Amino acid sequence: MSDKPAALPESNRDRLKRLLRVGPTHVGYGVFASRRIKAGVVIGEIEGTVLDAHPADPSYCMELPGGKLLEPAPPLRFVNHSCDPNCEIFYWFDDDSGPEEDRLWLQTIRSIEPGEEFSIDYCWPADAAIPCLCGASNCRKWIVDPEELHLLPRQAPPGDGPSSAPSSP
Repeated sequence: MSDKPAALPESNRDRLKRLLRVGPTHVGYGVFASRRIKAGVVIGEIEGTVLDAHPADPSYCMELPGGKLLEPAPPLRFVNHSCDPNCEIFYWFDDDSGPEEDRLWLQTIRSIEPGEEFSIDYCWPADAAIPCLCGASNCRKWIVDPEELHLLPRQAPPGDGPSSAPSSP
């Protein structure tokens, strides 16, 4: 019999500390890979506060079913937008009880190299769109749901150039 205690399961916070770091970007702060991560890897749960109403500054809020919002906590609060994202957000689906609608998770959709910034497509509605500075070759010039891009002006947005949502710690 071993005197060594059984290993405790890794917490979400410990996993995130091992996989990523927060650092400066051209739009504030972003989340960067600490090591190579394969496609299809669940990075972790996006933890935070579930809100019933919109806060004064909803910049970071993520919509949940039923009209609720998730105000994400660091570090995943700093995942920036890209029109060519390397990650996606999903609801965990339990076969017995269906989706856990108040819980969001971040997963890679392609391999990410050490030092590469994690990004998602914010897919904001047209009435909330802001100019995009992501710099992707397929940049839409707006942070907007691709299906609502036709609702925006055809001309380039003011300050056209590489975007993300505002990010600060």
